[in-house]
Amino acid sequence: MTITEERGRAYTHADLPRLMGLMTGDEKHGPAATSTLDVLWVLYDRVLRVGPERAADPDRDRFLLSKGHGPMAYYAVLAAKGFVPVAWLPGFGSYDSPLGHHPDRVLVPGAEIGSGSLGHGLPIAVGTALGLRAQGRTGPAVWVLVGDAELDEGSNHEAIAFAGPTGLERLHTVVVDNASAGHARPGGIAARFEAAGWSAVTVDGRDHEALYAAFTAAHPGRPHVVVARVEPKSG
Repeated sequence: MTITEERGRAYTHADLPRLMGLMTGDEKHGPAATSTLDVLWVLYDRVLRVGPERAADPDRDRFLLSKGHGPMAYYAVLAAKGFVPVAWLPGFGSYDSPLGHHPDRVLVPGAEIGSGSLGHGLPIAVGTALGLRAQGRTGPAVWVLVGDAELDEGSNHEAIAFAGPTGLERLHTVVVDNASAGHARPGGIAARFEAAGWSAVTVDGRDHEALYAAFTAAHPGRPHVVVARVEPKSG
């Protein structure tokens, strides 16, 4: 089946490795990409109230990719869900492609932020949740995906400490933990969030049902974090 023939077809999780395989190049950050694949799929397939037809809907959910390096899984999911054409994927990272090595919200349909400079996504998500609350929009959920190594950044510690006491219950964070952080945390990642007043759960980042249950768990009056553990990054 050619790329042209694929237009309009429905994709499943089983198609994602092939879609990712269309993207080539020397700076793919493969482990960083594959570590997020299942989290992204469950969110876009079963949780997020977003779609190409709702790109400008003020009541849409917001998904912010903070872990922006190695975005092939993100691009593959966006293509599978109709945000970007599958035909864009083979051009990944080339000079004239909208799909850069870090997503650009101006160029990539569905991208809420430009990302890649680690440590910015969670603070931006806190501001987004605050802004929506100030507007009286209680429906949209704000989701941000970060890597465990990003939690070494001081900006994230400040965002975690602020969001809990502020009661930002529409704020959700997913930490993909592939054991690449440089600093240990007593009690683990979830304990850091819980100490700041967050609801927290740790699950297998490859188990779709466990991820879905964690993503949809009730957490009234508190922001929520899901720590998704995957295989350690090698090399």
